[in-house]
Amino acid sequence: MSENQNLLAEQRRALILDEVRRRGGVRVNELTRKLGVSDMTVRRDLDALARQGVLEKVHGGAVPVVEASTHEPGFEAKSGLELTAKEDIARSAAELVAPGTAIALSGGTTTYALAHHLLDVPDLTVVTNSVRVADVFHAAQRTTGPRQGAATVVLTGGVRTPSDSLVGPVADQAIGALHFDVLFLGVHGISVEAGLSTPNLAEAETNRRLVQSARRVVVVADHTKWGTVGLSSFASLEQVDTLVTDAGLPAAARGEISEHLRRLVVAGEIGEPVEGTDS
Repeated sequence: MSENQNLLAEQRRALILDEVRRRGGVRVNELTRKLGVSDMTVRRDLDALARQGVLEKVHGGAVPVVEASTHEPGFEAKSGLELTAKEDIARSAAELVAPGTAIALSGGTTTYALAHHLLDVPDLTVVTNSVRVADVFHAAQRTTGPRQGAATVVLTGGVRTPSDSLVGPVADQAIGALHFDVLFLGVHGISVEAGLSTPNLAEAETNRRLVQSARRVVVVADHTKWGTVGLSSFASLEQVDTLVTDAGLPAAARGEISEHLRRLVVAGEIGEPVEGTDS
């Protein structure tokens, strides 16, 4: 971490969280030196991260939160994490969407960010089990009024999860009767051994149906999802066509992922915003 007194709060907190996870804990005085900010600023940042549930404050510093495989954070808790990474991923993923196609967007904060970048892509049919994603398109139509080429949105029914996804038999039946060109899938965790996973059993089944109904599967996941394993796996890496992630993914992980996927896209890298690997 470089010393920079002008870092935005979001950037500082991302750096702090990465340091906590990498080292297994940090002290306040170490962070003040590395970030070049005051003791009070660091403590405020730690308070904010602790409220989001991503680290635990201890005397003189912080340690990572060890989450159970069944723990499912709510949408609001996740929406404040890795904002820059999610925006980079969303921008790169939007470039994979062609006008006039039928796409699906699963629940999640990264697919929610992606939805905002698809508002000007004409003649899309969007299938989603995310209340939040559907509202992005509906809110745009309420603001601008009916317009030619606006997306047609199909929202599945189902039971609402903490992450505002609709899951269960109603959602599964609706998705199973549809076919779409590309699925953009947010995930709780991704690893070589477990593949794609989630802590919610019903959501795992709904995601399984989404994968089965798609001609192509694009996973949108920031680097913190790598190595995380939820209670239930719903797809292997070999079922994924493309992973769009951010520049925080370590080189070793990139190499490992590329052995299992057709394409890896790394968004937000200076000088080379998109890096692809085709196999």
